Amino acid sequence: MPAYAYTGLNASGKTVKGIETAESVGALKGSLKRKGVYLTAVTETASGSAVSSNATSNVRGGGGVGSREVDLGQLFDRIRPKDVSGVTRLMSTLLCAGVTLPEALVALTDQVESPRFKNVLSDIGSKVNEGSSLADAMASHPKVFTKLYINMVRAGEASGSLETVLIRIADFMDQQEELRSKVTTAMFYPVAMALVGVGVVTLLMVKVVPSISEIFAGQGAELPFTTRTLIGFSDFLVGYWWLVFGATFGIIYAFKAYRDSPKGRRTTDAIILRTPIIGTLARKIAIARFARTLSTMLASGVQLLQALDIVRSLLGNVILEKVLSEARDEIREGAGIAPSLKRSGQFPPLVTHMIAVGERSGQLEQMLTDLADAYDREASSAITRATSVLEPLMIVLMGGTVGFIVFAIMTPILQMNEMGAQ
Repeated sequence: MPAYAYTGLNASGKTVKGIETAESVGALKGSLKRKGVYLTAVTETASGSAVSSNATSNVRGGGGVGSREVDLGQLFDRIRPKDVSGVTRLMSTLLCAGVTLPEALVALTDQVESPRFKNVLSDIGSKVNEGSSLADAMASHPKVFTKLYINMVRAGEASGSLETVLIRIADFMDQQEELRSKVTTAMFYPVAMALVGVGVVTLLMVKVVPSISEIFAGQGAELPFTTRTLIGFSDFLVGYWWLVFGATFGIIYAFKAYRDSPKGRRTTDAIILRTPIIGTLARKIAIARFARTLSTMLASGVQLLQALDIVRSLLGNVILEKVLSEARDEIREGAGIAPSLKRSGQFPPLVTHMIAVGERSGQLEQMLTDLADAYDREASSAITRATSVLEPLMIVLMGGTVGFIVFAIMTPILQMNEMGAQ
């Protein structure tokens, strides 16, 4: 049998090399796959079987079944949406340049730095080489490639426009990541202020107030109501801190359990949509996501009903999800999108009007894109406004709390000074 020098990736994403004998390259690929090694390059060689055993030891030394090595990097190796977007864009570039899909997947496997992602891409490449479609190969990794991603790839393969669809997917993912980044950045300052405020107040109540209360107790003077209230709260916090922590975590757990229930999800989502500022922001983000996703999927060749079913699961609000479910059922019976959304009262008139114009003119994808651009700008403005309201509110709340503590401490001190002066 011929001998082959090979290069591959093991289950931990590490590169392994060796030489093995096999009847063919296909047989070698199957043999290595059973050992947890995914073939990336192979060359026929004249080396004998004695070297083959060394190849096996190389495979094991690289992190196979017999290895006790623990790669701590794997514990922190996470495949981010930004990584998937970059690989998607690069794959489109390679395909546009005339590179075949298997070759492109090998090149991408060598390109990425994440061992976990290398393993995923290597597995996809192996499945594609065995005759699987790219969409089916990606479907075996649902934690990396979403249902939306896979369906768009499948539509691109069916229409012969995979390169264009991949560019659309990458653009879509980048836009979604940008919006998510804006929300995260906007919330960072208020959350940081809240944590600092809680820390400062806790320190004052646990360390400062008990020391001052001992001084007041030694004076034997009658304390004002605010001071007695402060000291009582401080004593409770020091003596029953475990109860405070337990009650806090209990409330959080109970709320999460209620939120995860169907009734709780409907109630909380309805409250969110009706809450000033937050509800407006949540609705605009959901509409921007709805329009952008639906436009991208329709332009990629995904059927309307299938696209609506996927978009529905991305809105993050069961009230709006129910509207899309009802719209999908009505469209299946021959109705249009705009009338169904308009009857719900959950989508602004501008949205339903633009969709209706797009349906009549046959330019629904472009109209949805324009709508998504408009609501992305509206969402960014809403985020800025929400931040401008939250920042001074947090400062006032924190300042008011600390001010109350200082007032409660200083009032009896000033009274004692006045009595001493008399």
